[in-house]
Amino acid sequence: VQLQASGGGLVPTGGSLRLSCAASGLSLDDHAIGWFRRAPGKEREAVACVGSSTGIARYVDSTKGRFTVSKDNAKKTVFLQMNSLKPDDTAVYYCAAVRRGAAFCSLVSSPYTNWGQGTLVTVSS
Repeated sequence: VQLQASGGGLVPTGGSLRLSCAASGLSLDDHAIGWFRRAPGKEREAVACVGSSTGIARYVDSTKGRFTVSKDNAKKTVFLQMNSLKPDDTAVYYCAAVRRGAAFCSLVSSPYTNWGQGTLVTVSS
């Protein structure tokens, strides 16, 4: 199983980025995907998650209304559209996967069994 996050970069405050998480060796039909981030000097925190076959997404309060998770099961890719970016969103973003039932979507890192390399997002003030 491999997960590869990409799409990070440098954007000004208020800008947008779309991150991608390309998965191989698993099916998005039976894996939930979580997005997490680690800012400099801070603990890793959840950003959002999306369930397997339902595609239902959940967001932490700080990203609600600004971030949107979507996925293309056939292409085994999950997207994180990030709008209205703030300097506080600066972090390395990671995607993670766990094989669970359709309704599962966790904003806690412990259930996830597979993690990808991160992609750096820098929001300038």
